Amino acid sequence: MLVRQVRNGVEESVHRGDIVEVDVVGRTIRALGDPEHVANLRSAAKPFALLALIEAGGVREFELEPPELAVMTGSHSGEDLHVRTLQAMFRRTGISQAMLATGTEGMPLDALTAARLARDGERPGEIRHMCSGYHAAFLLLARLHGWPADEYWLDDHPTQMAAREVVARSFGVPPSKLVTSLDGCGVPTFAFPLRAIARAYAFLADPESVRSDDARAGLAGSVAVVRDAMLGHPEMVGGTRERLDTSAMKALPGRLVAKGGAEGLRCFAILPGPRAKGGSAAASGLALKVEDGGANERAASAASVESLVQAGVLDGQALRVLARYHRPMAADPHGRPAAEASPSFELAPMRELLG
Repeated sequence: MLVRQVRNGVEESVHRGDIVEVDVVGRTIRALGDPEHVANLRSAAKPFALLALIEAGGVREFELEPPELAVMTGSHSGEDLHVRTLQAMFRRTGISQAMLATGTEGMPLDALTAARLARDGERPGEIRHMCSGYHAAFLLLARLHGWPADEYWLDDHPTQMAAREVVARSFGVPPSKLVTSLDGCGVPTFAFPLRAIARAYAFLADPESVRSDDARAGLAGSVAVVRDAMLGHPEMVGGTRERLDTSAMKALPGRLVAKGGAEGLRCFAILPGPRAKGGSAAASGLALKVEDGGANERAASAASVESLVQAGVLDGQALRVLARYHRPMAADPHGRPAAEASPSFELAPMRELLG
């Protein structure tokens, strides 16, 4: 059990799930539930799939700036700053935004932007989709290699084959072993045990620490580029209003990369450095999956913040800044607090238990 939803002392529902924190080589640090629970990465794949463009020389070829790289890793809110960033990149590279094939259903995520567009009678285009930056990376990769850009989303398109290869390298597995499925935006996504997901995010946190004989070592430089772009521009990964990924990175500047996937998956790349109650620790990755998909994000948010607290990453002022995510409140129509989601678990310190 991870999170309880309570209304005036009455427990209305509970949310169960699994959590694991590991180091760069995959040794378990803390865990709860089943670290081998297999989950689809969904949008949590984006920082690793972007490596295909970087490894091919796309940063240099297209003079890509860190905010542009960050929005290509993100599940952005569709705000104007995201649209302007992508449109400027498209103009500079000679790619038409009409080539985006994300769809528009339910977009943009940002409620204020959606309300403004509706008020003005403007239908949101595909550039407002949360995955438009991700899809832009595939269009740039196709342009770089001279591949046809139509139907870039198909499984057998060279851009998707390149993404599969680099994701497999990031996770240290052969491409033939990848378990794939279709993501909500129409491109492939990948499934891994939570322990493997946490290990990949530990690699994102500190790619330079990977040993030279590790199969992932050749990607270290490109992974550092992705990490630094996300650290430097968290608003491009999520948005400026009520997005946990962005809020967590802003609360802990330079300490944490946060990236969510759909259906209650949350991933954190924790950089080496100080932890609460003194001392310091090497880099780690933390992955959690809420069994019921997150219940409108309240369970995933509460469990995420509490996991970071128990990992010694989050306390003091940073924790106060994230209080609304730690114990999400449901209000009545007059703004009165009516119910609260509260984390209710304790991560087991596996290294201590294992002696």
